[in-house]
Amino acid sequence: MNSISIIQWILLTVIILALLIPAALILYLWMTDEKQKEHAVLRNFPVLGKMRYILEKIGPELRQYLFHNDNEGKPFSRLEYTNTVMAGKYKSRMLGFGSERDFEKEGYYIRNTLFPVQRDELRIDNSQKVKTKIYKLDKDNLLSRREHREESEADPFLLKDEDAQVIGEHTCRYPFTAKGLVGQSAMSYGSLGEQAITALSTGLNLASGSWMNTGEGGLSKHHLKGGVDIICQIGPGLFGVRTKDGEFSWEEFKKKSELKEVKAFELKLAQGAKTRGGHVDGKKVTQEIANIRNVEPWKSIDSPNRFKEFSNNEQMLDFIEQLREVGGKPVGIKLVVGNTNDIESLASYMATSGKHPDFITVDGGEGGTGASYQELAASAGVPIKSALPFLHDTLVKHGVRDKVKIFASGKLLTPDKIAFALALGADFVNIARGLMFSVGCIQAQVCHTNNCPVGVATTDKKLQRALIVEEKSFRVCNYIISLREGLYNLAAAAGIDTPTKFGREHLVFRDEDGRLHPIKPEKALS
Repeated sequence: MNSISIIQWILLTVIILALLIPAALILYLWMTDEKQKEHAVLRNFPVLGKMRYILEKIGPELRQYLFHNDNEGKPFSRLEYTNTVMAGKYKSRMLGFGSERDFEKEGYYIRNTLFPVQRDELRIDNSQKVKTKIYKLDKDNLLSRREHREESEADPFLLKDEDAQVIGEHTCRYPFTAKGLVGQSAMSYGSLGEQAITALSTGLNLASGSWMNTGEGGLSKHHLKGGVDIICQIGPGLFGVRTKDGEFSWEEFKKKSELKEVKAFELKLAQGAKTRGGHVDGKKVTQEIANIRNVEPWKSIDSPNRFKEFSNNEQMLDFIEQLREVGGKPVGIKLVVGNTNDIESLASYMATSGKHPDFITVDGGEGGTGASYQELAASAGVPIKSALPFLHDTLVKHGVRDKVKIFASGKLLTPDKIAFALALGADFVNIARGLMFSVGCIQAQVCHTNNCPVGVATTDKKLQRALIVEEKSFRVCNYIISLREGLYNLAAAAGIDTPTKFGREHLVFRDEDGRLHPIKPEKALS
């Protein structure tokens, strides 16, 4: 047999296999689909019906990248996502031609003045520069994109010392002073992996003036790696401050309070996406996480939906005073506004008893979570733009607003939204998902499965390889600095020299008919 014949036989064999293998696969799928009893469409349309499920599976990605416009998409639009990524990667908020905001819809606007404050008149502390790294674009066309990173020295846009916000100034042995108005909202180690937690801790510390909330999962060594200021959250499950039997441990609490990085404690009554207790799937509960939380490894964790240590305002505030006395540091609560009578009762009791938390974190019903039930995430708790002014006004009405700082959270991930929150009554703003974007989140929405494709919301070591701590930490730093710079830009436009002066007089609300409505100022009790 000559060489030509051999080649012909090889080609013929390849062609036959190329035809037989797909045919055999289709036959197998046809027989399997026709016999199964789970999917009606596959019984009637074997093989062809598979396309329906394939398209259904990749539907979220198709909508995000192909079919939704820049302002569509939930929980965040493509534009919101891009703005966050651009700020972290390039430390830039620049755009050309015009905003893509839908100006026909109702919404808040900053009331800019005819005579804005000049840059050199703003009360900014830029004395300590931040050494960071940003990306520079070399080439960007349809078929080729090249960029490189450069070392950069950035202004931190911190508050002046005299404008810095102090928590627990008159109640604690160790008050917490913050020179930035933006920090990380509660995200637990276990919900996020150690690579993400470490990148967040490192990046927030680089930016300085910020803080990191541990979430209810407890304090880990990964939170401490970056040296950032920490607000240690305590949920009803008491993770990190409990005995093996689930009782509160004053010994463990005291250990946490003695750490110099821990600046305050927060009791989580509820958060926007889950007014129940938290949930972590068993696949995420590694031995390390189990040790931190003092629970069994590889078993799903469902914490209680409220503390058993207290069941009313009096008991809660007594518990807070105990924590403050033992730890010496500020203690606050995190809540979701729903039953407005509850907020009224709390403020009233604070006024009559003289007892109060050092801060209240109000989370809007639109807040995020690692895992929650649909009905709670969608319908329990009112949105932040309603909850925040109600809480602020109620505290003012009862004469206790000056005793309590307010943190606001709930999709406040750009400078304008942060400014709105400050004007509506917040002293600080917490951000979770914006910082997740900074460490690589692509909104895959599989946080609860441990299958995060970019290694953010997973404890799977293989998936976490995608997340490079050094690179993402600079993005976190740049994002926070960019937000603070944007706040000062808006403050200047509003005619004030520091964002701490934002008030309702700097906001106007436009309704769908184009009418402008000033925001009514709060009124204290006479």
